[in-house]
Amino acid sequence: MTSVTISPRGAKRIRHGHLWVYRSDVREASKTEGGAIVRVVDQARNFVGQAFYSDKSEIALRFLTITDETIDRAWWRSRLLESFGRRHPAFLNEDNNAGRLVYSEGDLLPSIIIDVYAGHFVLQTLSQGAERVKASLVEMIIENFPLPQSVSERNDARVRELEGLELRTGVLYGSQPEEVEVRQNGLRFLVSPLAGQKTGSFLDQRENYLAAKQWAFGSALDCFTFRGGFALNLAQPCREVLGLDISAEAVAAAERNARLNEVHNVWFQTANVFDALREMESTGRRFDTIVLDPPAFTKSRGTVESGARGYKEINLRALKLLNPAGVLITCTCSYHVSEEMFLDIIAAAALDARRRLHIIEKRGQSSDHPVLLGVPETHYLKCVIARV
Repeated sequence: MTSVTISPRGAKRIRHGHLWVYRSDVREASKTEGGAIVRVVDQARNFVGQAFYSDKSEIALRFLTITDETIDRAWWRSRLLESFGRRHPAFLNEDNNAGRLVYSEGDLLPSIIIDVYAGHFVLQTLSQGAERVKASLVEMIIENFPLPQSVSERNDARVRELEGLELRTGVLYGSQPEEVEVRQNGLRFLVSPLAGQKTGSFLDQRENYLAAKQWAFGSALDCFTFRGGFALNLAQPCREVLGLDISAEAVAAAERNARLNEVHNVWFQTANVFDALREMESTGRRFDTIVLDPPAFTKSRGTVESGARGYKEINLRALKLLNPAGVLITCTCSYHVSEEMFLDIIAAAALDARRRLHIIEKRGQSSDHPVLLGVPETHYLKCVIARV
């Protein structure tokens, strides 16, 4: 096994719990192939751990272990089964048959994601090292879980280009239909593993759907509804629900999901949410419950300020549309917007809207997307439920 030497700063980062070392902290990596698993030492030759090495990405090392152990097929199988074992006993059942089996760094398997949709497994290998073990991962999925109907790859994420890897999607085992019907919280949804967002759908809000359902009432508005996740979960406690999304394709999918569940008090509309909120304010339309679940408004440190303005704007407009005692469920999936910053944005919006807010709950991503202490990048989704 090739050795890579890193700086004291890089070694300290790993010993404090992170799993990444950047290229600027690599001191010696001669004769090291991209994608190899390497032995990492500090400049005093002290052992630091074993990691995937990338010769392209700014993230040069992704650590697999900080112990001197053999990383072989048995090791990978053990890590895969440990990841499954960390899930709640009700992780995959009749009412919830879609979820995340492996959440990369959150499961100590950096740059590897495995999602399950009703027996169809979808794999992402997002680094040179992960790409090298892809075939073995597919074999272990087939060997260690109830026989999958299919295993596919959704390796069209742009991060692969930073690793010098091509973008591709396709079936690696079995037969993958164009659409798969899954259940979340007992509701039925159609997803497209080879064409939908991420690996086919968003799985990280499932538990927040239930929390929102607990507090929602009256007339509800679901902004950035996508395929109707929040809207359909709110249909039961609410009198009526309107879902908005700028994508006509997403709205059509949400309408199909509503019909699939025979829900008759939910409507969807194609609209720019910012424009729609301003128009509703001017016409005097009001709601008892509003959900804000936008796409990431900022994906880098350099755009945090402009992203914060976007988050403040939609929260300000939503607060102006809420009736007294109304409930706001507001989210950000931007890693660069911390929980503290997000609460400050909501507070500033409330101040400008001249509304007072009680925080009911502060939430994160679903538990099958575990946050690893020491790796703040694993905590990206923030969800705040508040009452006017």
